[in-house]
Amino acid sequence: MSEDRLILAVNPGGTSTKLGVYRETEEVFAEVVRHTAEELEAFDFTLDQLDFRRQVVERELKSRNYSVDRMAAVVGRGGTFKSLQSGTYRVNEKLLADIRDGSTLQADHPSNLGAPLAYALAEPHGKPSFFVDPVSVDEMIDEARLSGHPLLPRISLSHALNIRMVAYKATEDLGKNLDDTNMVVLHLGSGISVNAICKGRMIDTNNANDGGPFSPQRVGSLPTTGLMKLCCGGEYDPGQLKKMFLKEGGLKAYTGTDHVGEARERARKGDREADLALRAMAYQIIKEAGAMAAALDGEVDCLVITGGVAHDEWMVERISKGVEFMGRVLVFPGECELEALVRGVLRVFDSVEQEKVYS
Repeated sequence: MSEDRLILAVNPGGTSTKLGVYRETEEVFAEVVRHTAEELEAFDFTLDQLDFRRQVVERELKSRNYSVDRMAAVVGRGGTFKSLQSGTYRVNEKLLADIRDGSTLQADHPSNLGAPLAYALAEPHGKPSFFVDPVSVDEMIDEARLSGHPLLPRISLSHALNIRMVAYKATEDLGKNLDDTNMVVLHLGSGISVNAICKGRMIDTNNANDGGPFSPQRVGSLPTTGLMKLCCGGEYDPGQLKKMFLKEGGLKAYTGTDHVGEARERARKGDREADLALRAMAYQIIKEAGAMAAALDGEVDCLVITGGVAHDEWMVERISKGVEFMGRVLVFPGECELEALVRGVLRVFDSVEQEKVYS
């Protein structure tokens, strides 16, 4: 192993690349490199950005007098691959071929760059590369897959990396093992994932793009007949509808802002529409948490609130009051995805869990 097991973690986002170097679990440094619209407009497809992102990471490492030669491993965020079990996977040629082919990708998302970026950084230096708990983690029970029509199965795409990380943190607080714990995890970001975890397995989740509560940007579940009329009325084309539902829906559609803090300030000053939209979002989140608790037969050790919206005290307090009858409430604001990537690799290095093989 390299000195004290230094690990490089990379997490590509829509307009940024997050990277960090860790010595074991200790953060040596972490950085968010922002990308301008002009830089990204040069690429027709997300995967075309691979070499650009690699150079960005290498420049940042060089500026801090680090190189991949010193790393024990490089790990990247896992994307919208085909359905996979949770865990830590080594990047292999089969995965890279499937990503290039695109036939197994469930969405065009920046996270799809994570694994090939880790490989592109590591392979020239003879270092191993990994991805951990990808967006496409799918451990749903069979009953959760049926939506109401066979042409429209429910699909498991979620903030699995952060969800499982805070699940580990919650079990530490509880003094239990993840495999012995039932919990409901509420990831509150621009999209919202509410998840039922049964003995370490994510048995159900709302796909943040397809249902569940409305969020700062996304519409969540919609009335079916009204949706039919909207889609078939001819007023909007598919691109406009996608933007309306996934980028300009939810809180933004009702208030004009996707920032919970800004909406709260408006509500405090007497904006009734902002106040109602915030209360309705919290209400829908509470209802979804209740549904996931029911999926666990009511046997809930704790409920975990996480994600960027968890920084808002009003929202956390309102949701906590609505769900506390189901179990103990724990709050881990923000996301800890770089740390989650590193800990996944360390669990494999330390033989806490077995490295999984993508096939």
